[in-house]
Amino acid sequence: MNILTVENISKAFGEKVVLKDISFGVDSADKIGIIGVNGTGKSTLLKIIAGADEADSGEIVKMRGLRVSYLPQTPVFLENEVVIDYMNRICDPQSPEEDSSVKSILTRIGINDYYKPIDELSGGGKKRVALAAALISKVDLLILDEPTNHIDSKTVEWLESMLKSSTKALILVTHDRYFLDRAANRIIELDKGKMYTYEGNYTVFLEKKAEREELDAASERKRQSFIRTELEWIRRGARARTTKQKARLERFDEITGIQAPREAQKIDFKGASSRLGGKTIIAENISKSYNGVDIIRNFSYIINRTDRLGIVGDNGCGKTTLINMLCGKIKPDSGSVETGETVKIGIFAQENNDVYLHENERTIDYIRDVAEYVQNGKDKISASQLMERFMFDGEMQYSPISKLSGGEKRRLYLLKVLIGAPNILFLDEPTNDLDIATLAVLEDYIHGFGGAVIIVSHDRYFLDKCAERIFAFENGSIKQYEGNYTDYYEKIKDIEKEKTSAEKTQKTWDKGQRKLKMTYAEQKEFETIDDDIAALEEKIAKIEAEMEASAANYSKLQELTAEKETAETELEQKTERWVYLNELDEKIKEQN
Repeated sequence: MNILTVENISKAFGEKVVLKDISFGVDSADKIGIIGVNGTGKSTLLKIIAGADEADSGEIVKMRGLRVSYLPQTPVFLENEVVIDYMNRICDPQSPEEDSSVKSILTRIGINDYYKPIDELSGGGKKRVALAAALISKVDLLILDEPTNHIDSKTVEWLESMLKSSTKALILVTHDRYFLDRAANRIIELDKGKMYTYEGNYTVFLEKKAEREELDAASERKRQSFIRTELEWIRRGARARTTKQKARLERFDEITGIQAPREAQKIDFKGASSRLGGKTIIAENISKSYNGVDIIRNFSYIINRTDRLGIVGDNGCGKTTLINMLCGKIKPDSGSVETGETVKIGIFAQENNDVYLHENERTIDYIRDVAEYVQNGKDKISASQLMERFMFDGEMQYSPISKLSGGEKRRLYLLKVLIGAPNILFLDEPTNDLDIATLAVLEDYIHGFGGAVIIVSHDRYFLDKCAERIFAFENGSIKQYEGNYTDYYEKIKDIEKEKTSAEKTQKTWDKGQRKLKMTYAEQKEFETIDDDIAALEEKIAKIEAEMEASAANYSKLQELTAEKETAETELEQKTERWVYLNELDEKIKEQN
């Protein structure tokens, strides 16, 4: 069922047109991911759909009574507002059950102090509170702008599962490619003033886009062949007096007037870096604490010349603190950090106002202030050429920085860091506010980079592409894992399974030389547990059927979801008991 239609939406900021005649429909089952380079109007489109901004022309046609929840990139809170007051203002719970659901979702995303002033939360904490309110609001359509920014990997995975099971329609902008793959069933691409729609997730989008671009390229080759043939005919002195000849010339004019498809930027920048000597950065037993709480304890590591390190962990665990100590921005409480004489550090920080301090400067001058040229393998590449490869075309290069979007300014700041030719590069949450195309450019850069790269990121896809060793903050310590993020994640799962299995084994068989036997209660449980499991499975099936029938009743759906979760937990516990009792029964039979 169609719930919303975007009809011929256009929007310009001054001379810059960001949206032109954009049209599409939204179905109640749609989960739409909108992608495109920074500055193409993704966030602007979301604001217009949500009613937070107005289009210059066109309209948004909504289903009568449509309820919409909108999460902007930077949520807005009232002055001195506490967490629970914001949640109640946005969600308006009408019953004790709904009030309990509000507190439950806050706890699930790591907000345990419901009465904490929001101003005292970190950027990630504020984003999680706003995200929780958007998710639990009683609406038909969720609009989320960069929901994965500033939240950790565990919360992103939980959000994926929430959105996949949600009956609400969804429109989101995100740079997280794994998230798009798992949460979206339709992709809308904004590209050079045009809109392309693809049915499927991000992987399907990549496949279909490649097919579309190949067809465009084939059409362009045919057009160029036609033009060459016609030019030869004209140069032979063809007379344009007959109707046939006039028609042929008119056809030539028509074909030559067609704008050729613009090819995507070919990024072959080899990751320029300065020479790095034998001594890099050596951390020896460094520690740091804040307000009496140890953040980092006795960490030691020597950065290798070609390291590709990924640093992961929950928000606030100390990841940024660690890289700030390694690059010399802050001093450890104890231990030491030594830096080699040839080390040239480049830092792409989470928050940096440098670009905003030069808003009246031309973008190309901002880059040229660092270097006119940079070494690119055996060749040199100019600042202008490098900017083109980072998607700053000629017009943008000579425009003032003030005309760039927020994402374009972040891309410009990244380029300034890279053109400085560092040999040890620190990237602190580089995927926040950068579009997918820029991330692909950055990934190519890192692959060709001759120095060490240290990355703090929650973006699993980016870490899989760029990291070869993971440092994970775990329970106050930093542990090292070889491989990329997926390798680390699989290792963690294996460790958790082994730990659980060991605990079960110890509880089950650690009886010394005592003869094994079931207690009376275990024997009675063993006789009925198969029937108990079957009954629980039947109960869950009935709940799922009732959920489908109650899809439009939010309160009932919440109640059924909670009931299903309880039943599934009970089934999991029963299944574990079934395994234990059957293994015990086998052991008893073996000893007899």
